[in-house]
Amino acid sequence: MIPTLTRINELSRKAKEAELTEMEKAEQIRLRQEYLQVFRGSINDILLNVTIYDPNGDDVTPDKLKQEQASQNNS
Repeated sequence: MIPTLTRINELSRKAKEAELTEMEKAEQIRLRQEYLQVFRGSINDILLNVTIYDPNGDDVTPDKLKQEQASQNNS
């Protein structure tokens, strides 16, 4: 993932200094989409392992999240 992020930053810097070619613009769009897909996937993985407790120590994890966690555990 680091090489992708490095290339995204290179293209961003270049775009600030001069106009990107059509190929570079397409590459930038593709790389950003790939990065966001990986980022969102990691956030979803984190959320599927979260339990939320209120100050009294009661489990207040939303039912929708509990259902998704249960379906992931059954898979």
